Amino acid sequence: MTTITYNVPGIHCGHCTHTIEMEVGELDGVKSVKAELDTKNVTISFENPASEEKIKALLAEINYPVAA
Repeated sequence: MTTITYNVPGIHCGHCTHTIEMEVGELDGVKSVKAELDTKNVTISFENPASEEKIKALLAEINYPVAA
């Protein structure tokens, strides 16, 4: 299992964290998602078939792109 933390500057409220946790949590292979409003970080634990590329693409698709 892989755990990674991304900075997502678009997190502004509790709705943002809820949306990220729900959407990313539905991706096959994702085991846990924790979005934090105060740090604007999203920590995700995953295994195949999920990948960093798929997670980043999904975050961008739902308008919460990862910081460059």
